[in-house]
Amino acid sequence: MTNKKPIRLPPLRVLRVRNPNRPEPNRCLTVMSSVLACWASAGYHGRGCTTVEQALRACMDAPAPPKKSPNTVNYHLARFAKRLISQASKNK
Repeated sequence: MTNKKPIRLPPLRVLRVRNPNRPEPNRCLTVMSSVLACWASAGYHGRGCTTVEQALRACMDAPAPPKKSPNTVNYHLARFAKRLISQASKNK
């Protein structure tokens, strides 16, 4: 057996993951921009825009996807950090 010292990592100021809860992109945004572009080029009552308008209506009338539960990794890291800090102060 060899007597190796454990590797000491440098202390971290904060245990935190950067923004794990990213907002979901709007699923109808591309269709909405297509409708606005069509209206800008053909006018508000342009006949060529009806298919794009119907696609927008179908997208807006579709049920919204279920919301995801928020990521709790930062909460658990904060709880873990309390234990690390208390153990580090005991070892000093």
